[in-house]
Amino acid sequence: MSQARLILVAALAAAGLTVAAAPAAQAAPTAQAASTNPSVTPRTTLEQETTDGLDGPHPPRWPEYINGGVWPTSHVQGVVVDDENGFVYWSFTQMLVKTDMEGNVVGTVEGITGHLGDIDLNPRDGRVYGSLEYKAEEAFYIAIVDVSRVDRVGMDAETDGVLTTVHLDEVVEDFTADMNGDGVFDGDTGDTEDHRYGCSGIDGVSFGPSFGAREDSRQKLMVAYGVYANTERADNDHQVVLEYDVRHWERYERPLSEAEPHRSGPRRVDDKLFLYTGNTTYGVQNLEYDPHTGNWMLAVYPGTKAEFPNYSLFMVDGGERPRRGEIVGQPEYERGRLLSLLPQGQHDEGSGVWGWDFDASYGLESLGDGYYYGAEGRSVPGEDGSSQEGEVHLYRWTGQPPAPFERVGEAGGEV
Repeated sequence: MSQARLILVAALAAAGLTVAAAPAAQAAPTAQAASTNPSVTPRTTLEQETTDGLDGPHPPRWPEYINGGVWPTSHVQGVVVDDENGFVYWSFTQMLVKTDMEGNVVGTVEGITGHLGDIDLNPRDGRVYGSLEYKAEEAFYIAIVDVSRVDRVGMDAETDGVLTTVHLDEVVEDFTADMNGDGVFDGDTGDTEDHRYGCSGIDGVSFGPSFGAREDSRQKLMVAYGVYANTERADNDHQVVLEYDVRHWERYERPLSEAEPHRSGPRRVDDKLFLYTGNTTYGVQNLEYDPHTGNWMLAVYPGTKAEFPNYSLFMVDGGERPRRGEIVGQPEYERGRLLSLLPQGQHDEGSGVWGWDFDASYGLESLGDGYYYGAEGRSVPGEDGSSQEGEVHLYRWTGQPPAPFERVGEAGGEV
């Protein structure tokens, strides 16, 4: 028994109370030796010991439930918590909502007719970055919101000066690729041979270190492709992730103009990576770097190909450097930088794919200490038509298949 626990027991005994005996500690999986690659730091495992001397997980310091409100938009698509300042930011696809940690609305950014997807907070500049699509215009952006200035409901995305955008040429090239060579781009549809890698645009975004880099290294912006569901083609079985260093993106930022979409942005990516999971339905909906484990979580709408397990959550081994190899299934032989799935959870021997069954497609936020917010949404009927409600619930990671999280406050999940 640790010294801190002995003190706690003695204090409780003096008050006439008792403390439950601590369960026997489980042995954690052995981390891969760092000596095999001196540039990679050992990553934490999915089962954590506390550092305060007490047995068991840290008690949560976040609310078990936050409601993001009901809005006349499409469903909630992403959530990020600003722990330092006590705010939550919600992507409702046509609107960004700012609340406090109790769900009280502080402000909104409205007037977006494209698709605002997953969002994340840049720890360097304190702004929120999110994917923003205008497929008909063949324009794909990272929207950057100065959330410190969002202080009232109804702020306009174009005219109130709180939102700028950076265009991503790489996404346009893959989205508009005429893969069958007939000279015609078939547009926003999955029922076609067009779209390189099956690219339907972008959705998941997250900041974190480069794959395989030290945990304390420079934060990069990772942007994940959407991928059309199509069971008739074999070149769409990878999730595609672009890596960008955004330190000097001020040179590219332009105000949003939906009438005249701009094309100001980096001409190339810092890295382009591929993860073999099998085809999904619209690709990575939420991408999240998890400092607690040092790994990356990818939440998707499950795919429909019978030869794959079609999991809804995948985890990339963040301590494993990408390796060059074949991007299988392409019309012509192609090599690229391949990511590795963490070999935990459920395993499909036929495809070699690892993953879990947990629906985090509406939002997944790593809070620290092994706690996470999972977002849910629902339609709410009203006099002016249907609106959407969004909320988050607090979860604790267990890593146990088939679902790796347990909700805090429910039987078996209260900590």
